[in-house]
Amino acid sequence: MTDRSPREGASAWVTRDLTLRYPSSAAPAVNGVSLTIPAGRCTAILGPNGAGKSTLLQLLLGTLAPTSGEALFEGVRTDRWERREFARAVGVVPQLEEAVFPLTVRELVAMGRYPHLGAWGREGPVDRHAIDAALTTCDLTTFADRPLSTLSGGERQRARVARALAQEPRALVLDEPTSALDIRHEMSIFELLPALCAAGATVLIVTHHLNLAARYADRLILMRGGSVAGEGTPAEVLSRARVEEVYRWPVSIVPHPGPGPDAGTPQVIPLATMDREGS
Repeated sequence: MTDRSPREGASAWVTRDLTLRYPSSAAPAVNGVSLTIPAGRCTAILGPNGAGKSTLLQLLLGTLAPTSGEALFEGVRTDRWERREFARAVGVVPQLEEAVFPLTVRELVAMGRYPHLGAWGREGPVDRHAIDAALTTCDLTTFADRPLSTLSGGERQRARVARALAQEPRALVLDEPTSALDIRHEMSIFELLPALCAAGATVLIVTHHLNLAARYADRLILMRGGSVAGEGTPAEVLSRARVEEVYRWPVSIVPHPGPGPDAGTPQVIPLATMDREGS
């Protein structure tokens, strides 16, 4: 990632009354969402299944057109960005993806340079440095020459993260990036996020991991039924009443014991059936 620190108080994305209703759907998938996602910070989008998280993400990326309202990236509506220029600015790690032809890990990661090189451009020193740095960051150097098909699901996901990093984008969008990872590599991805923000990148992550989001994200967006149920710092969003209302399950909220910079952040503990009956 190149160091392109945004000015203080700048916004990456802004949405205004953003709404999308799928054909024949009884209710909007995203309903009147107005948000500001700050540049140079890490923002996590949370919520139960069907809350509208992935649909909101597609609207922010311009891959879906809203029924009404608008989404802007760096002050320009997402549907007015030239797609190659947008790809230089925003790296995306999708939730699910299958390779349609044989690739090595390095070849996949090198695809992150496509917005800079085009279809027929040849790699130069800058491109090779970006690719090698991304492989190192995602602990994939020893896998570089391996066929992608021989990797585990978690290893393939790390390769997709490395591809996005090789783009050297100003913003990185991750949709459930750690769903197939073990603890070590899940934590390595989350621990990467503050470093990316420190280098000036904006990070936007969709995740079901409330506790890791609270520890590593600067701001949380909690969604329910296509609307925003809470927005702000982890301490502001993850109250017991709000979490129980959104997820419809009793919880306890406790501070993270530390040590470390995330000590004191709210952690959500779902209560078991016996706990519910005893309360």
